[in-house]
Amino acid sequence: MYITRLLLSNFKNYENLDVTFSNNVNCIVGNNGVGKTNLLDALYYLSFCKSYFNPIDNQNIRFDADFFAIHGLYHIDEPGTEGEVTVSCTLQRGQSKKVKFNKKAYTTFSEHIGRLPLVIVTPSDQNLILGGSEVRRKFIDGIISQADRGYLQNLVAYQKAVEQRNRLLKQFYENQFFEDDSIAIWDEQMVRFGLPIVEARRQFLVEFMPIFEQYYLLIHPDANVNEKPSISYLTQLEGDAADFGTLIAEAHNKDAQLQYTSVGPHKDDLEFSIGDFAVKRFGSQGQQKTFLLALKLAQFEYIRSHLGTNPILLLDDVFDKLDMQRVSQLVLLVGSDRFGQVFITDTQPGRVEEIFKQAPTMPHKIFKVENGEVRTEN
Repeated sequence: MYITRLLLSNFKNYENLDVTFSNNVNCIVGNNGVGKTNLLDALYYLSFCKSYFNPIDNQNIRFDADFFAIHGLYHIDEPGTEGEVTVSCTLQRGQSKKVKFNKKAYTTFSEHIGRLPLVIVTPSDQNLILGGSEVRRKFIDGIISQADRGYLQNLVAYQKAVEQRNRLLKQFYENQFFEDDSIAIWDEQMVRFGLPIVEARRQFLVEFMPIFEQYYLLIHPDANVNEKPSISYLTQLEGDAADFGTLIAEAHNKDAQLQYTSVGPHKDDLEFSIGDFAVKRFGSQGQQKTFLLALKLAQFEYIRSHLGTNPILLLDDVFDKLDMQRVSQLVLLVGSDRFGQVFITDTQPGRVEEIFKQAPTMPHKIFKVENGEVRTEN
């Protein structure tokens, strides 16, 4: 699966754009702030129906415009698609966002998730290590949801139950009363949808860890024996449905005072380590960068193995804090047969040109971005 053509109208700093891509490696070069990342965000929109960087859709409309439109022409090996499909994401100010697959609009955006698998790596991903638990839950949920539609449905239902329960807890607090029967309805919903979420996360890590370790060593082959990376799943739920139900019931008094739900998989976390040390506290910038790249490449491999197709891979300004040898190693890796279509942004044109001199037969295109315009350099 790959995108052959992208058309933009009034998206961020692009008034009009029509660009054709290589189905292998695409390097997008230019100074900071010219719109390289905006191109990648347009591709992200077409896969996930939202921006990776700004969740407020209206703010992604070009200044003084009334709408934005993102259109992609994809080649997909899927029965019934006849090879080429069009995907569109449009937004008119004051109206609802629309996403269409071959001109047919979706009823809910969740129907689209996983249809155009994509993995993105950006400098902001450092929050995966340094940020709070919500960022890491979002990471693991995003991977599993692309590969397992049932997981996404459970997640949406669970989040709705927690929201309703929290609303009820706030009402109880404001009215100075507590009604067990009313809260029990949402307790049951949390158990029903929460337990499959926890089990899926556990199973995910069983499959994911060997892949992650493999990519860590590919990026950092000179790692010593004391630098073995690991990921631990931290959850309050170690037992069965009865234990989860008991845990929620025991938290009623506490939750009534807090006015929110304090137990459940929405409180889970991941702990990242290298050897015996937490990456968040003791990892160098280089170690953190290597850990993140390994996470994202393992995410790619996991999704590919479950969906049977190569996700599109977006690497946004990932070369910072990496030496030239590791940069070359990374580009040669993602340009190999084990990956599919790749997009790389960089501020240094000479760096990517030097890499392709080492692999002259690797199919690629280099694009120069300047003043909201994109031109092909080769």
